Amino acid sequence: MKQYLDLCERILEQGIKREDRTGTGTIGIFGCQMRFDLSKGFPLVTTKKVPFRLIASELLWFLKGDTNIKYLLKHNNNIWNEWAFKKWIESPGYDGPDMTNFGLRALEDEAFKNLYDEQMSIFKNRILHDDAFAATYGELGDVYGKQWRDWKTTTGGTIDQIQDVIEQIKTNPSSRRLIVSAWNPEDIPSMALPPCHTLFQFYVSEGKLSCQLYQRSGDIFLGIPFNIASYALLTHLIAHECNLEVGDFVHTIGDAHIYVNHLEQVNTQLQREPKPLPILKLNSAVTSIFDFEVEDIMVEGYDPHPTIKAPVAV
Repeated sequence: MKQYLDLCERILEQGIKREDRTGTGTIGIFGCQMRFDLSKGFPLVTTKKVPFRLIASELLWFLKGDTNIKYLLKHNNNIWNEWAFKKWIESPGYDGPDMTNFGLRALEDEAFKNLYDEQMSIFKNRILHDDAFAATYGELGDVYGKQWRDWKTTTGGTIDQIQDVIEQIKTNPSSRRLIVSAWNPEDIPSMALPPCHTLFQFYVSEGKLSCQLYQRSGDIFLGIPFNIASYALLTHLIAHECNLEVGDFVHTIGDAHIYVNHLEQVNTQLQREPKPLPILKLNSAVTSIFDFEVEDIMVEGYDPHPTIKAPVAV
């Protein structure tokens, strides 16, 4: 994962300080690219532990066209909780203690962190066991899964972009139109978070499937390791269904930034020596990308350095 660590170093050395939507502050650069040869191992960062099962369950959630965090919580995946939680605490239906700026306050005040943990536990329990509550507050709007699987057309129809691109790969692999877009300007206001990974394109050559992602905005420490692994996994899954080998994953990022409260964590990671990449194993009995479950996907030989915790900017 030298490509990723080199990018971290480049941002630390060349990054410009800017304010951001969350109020946290970043240093970043505009326009960068990494390339990973997927035949040389699965690109899961080894200089800190990255929870692969969360990546797999999130990707399957996208592929199901789901936009409610209930599926994720059933798989003990909490990576989208903060956005749904924010929707609840800012709603007229919330009558608990003040949770304004909960992310930053939880870092600075141990008593508030305990209060936040208590309210988050209540929130998650209600999502899992109260269908009406989940329908109202677990819903994230027309985020990735909706755009990938159920894009609304101007004529009132829908487009299943993932199914369509798979069929094109199978029937017209030399096409230059093997593209899936998550950026639907009309739906942006309805999304809990506008798509960061906005568009991806596939390319077939010599029996190998490659993928290039354009990501408008990338949280280098927390988000980008997830994004690299998620799209590498997506490429493997589609190659598996289409009877192709894997080629490259090319990751192009617009605003590549490190939050100022992640600088210590990034420097800690850069002091660690990368370890060999793991190998991805898929259940060969599953033939359709839409039939995979978390248990059908695993990595072998993953021996990372310990976890490095950092706050999520919401």
